[in-house]
Amino acid sequence: MKIVTVIGARPQIIKAAALSRAIRNSERNIREVIVHTGQHYDENMSEVFIRELGIPQPDYNLQVGSGSHGKQTAAMITGLEEILLNEKPDWLVVYGDTNSTLAGAVAASKIHIPVAHIEAGLRSFNKSMPEEINRILCDHVSALLFSPTPTGYKNLINEGFKELEPPYTTDHPGIFQCGDLMYDNSLFFASIAEEKTDIYSRLSLNEPFILATIHRNANTDDPRRINTLFSVLADISEKHNLRIILPVHPRTRKMMQELLDENVKKQIENSGIELIEPASFLEMIVLEKNAFMVITDSGGVQKEAYYFGKPCIILRPETEWTEIVEQGCARICDADPQKINEAFEYFNGYINSLKFPPVFGDGKASEFIVEQLYLHRLNKN
Repeated sequence: MKIVTVIGARPQIIKAAALSRAIRNSERNIREVIVHTGQHYDENMSEVFIRELGIPQPDYNLQVGSGSHGKQTAAMITGLEEILLNEKPDWLVVYGDTNSTLAGAVAASKIHIPVAHIEAGLRSFNKSMPEEINRILCDHVSALLFSPTPTGYKNLINEGFKELEPPYTTDHPGIFQCGDLMYDNSLFFASIAEEKTDIYSRLSLNEPFILATIHRNANTDDPRRINTLFSVLADISEKHNLRIILPVHPRTRKMMQELLDENVKKQIENSGIELIEPASFLEMIVLEKNAFMVITDSGGVQKEAYYFGKPCIILRPETEWTEIVEQGCARICDADPQKINEAFEYFNGYINSLKFPPVFGDGKASEFIVEQLYLHRLNKN
C-alpha cells in the first residue's frame, strides 16, 4: 500500500511523526510518501521539528510560503494534484484544519483518490475561523474520518454521517473514534524530552512559571485584542511575581511591533514576561510538564496542558476540545481581562484538587489508523 501524507504547519509535522513511527513499526507492506507544502517555511517552525521528531525528510516540498488564503491554497492544490497523478497512492492522508489540509482534500477528491482525515469531526461552531471552514469541507470529501474524541464523533453523526459497513468511499465514508495522535506523541516523547533539550537549564526554570502562547490571527491582528491580552498577562505577572514564558510565533512578533501601544510594551518590559524564540516540540513538552499553568489560544497546547495535568486558560471564545472544559481543567476566557483574572485566581487556588481523567484515547491511535488504512484500501491487488 502507498499513502501520500500532506504536512505544512507545525502541528501536522508533529502528528505525522506518530503516524510515520506506526508505519515503520507495522508488519504491513506500506510505503509513505511525504509532501511538505511549505505553509510553515520558517526554520524554527518546520525543519527543526522534522529533525527532532525523526520524521523522514519530505519527498516533495512545494515551498508555497505565505500569502492570502486563496493564493496559498491554490498553489498547494496545483502542486499536490501533479504529485498525486504521478504517485497514484491508495490514500491521501491529511491532518487537522490548515490550508494544507483543505488543499490536499480538494486536490485528491477531484481526481478520485480517497482521502483519510485525521482529527475529523472537531468543531468550534464558529465559521469566522478559517480552520472551521477547512475542517468541515475536508470531512465532507473524505472516505475515512478519524475522530480523536467522543464529541468529534458525535459531531459527525449530527452532520449526517452514519455508522456504515465497508467498503468505504467518499460517497460511503467510514467514521471512527480512535483517540488522539498528539497524545500518542506526548506519551512517547515525554520521557526523553528533558534529555534531548537544555531549555530547562537554559531558562533556569527553578521557580513556578506560566507557559503562554498567542498566535491566532483573531488575537494578533486586532489591535484591541493583542493589547488587552499582553496587558493582562503583564498584570498577572506583576501582581503575583510570576515568570511567564512566552514562545513567540514569527507572525505574533511582527504584529507586536506594529500594533502594541508603547505603554503595553513598557508593561511587558517591566513584568516577568520572557519572550523567547519559537519552541521545538520537545522544548514545549518540557515547558508544559514543568509549568504550573498554561494560558493559550492554541488548540494543540490546550490538549497538551491537559495531558500533563496543567490547568489551562483559553484565549478564544470557544474550543474544539470541549472535554477539557467539561472536566473543569480549562476555562474559556477569550480576550476578557475579568474572565482571565478570575480563571487565574480559581486555578491558582484549586490547582491541587483538579482531576485529569483520560479522554484522549490509550496512546495507540496511530497504530489503529495505520491498520484501518491498510484494511480498507480499495486497490487490494
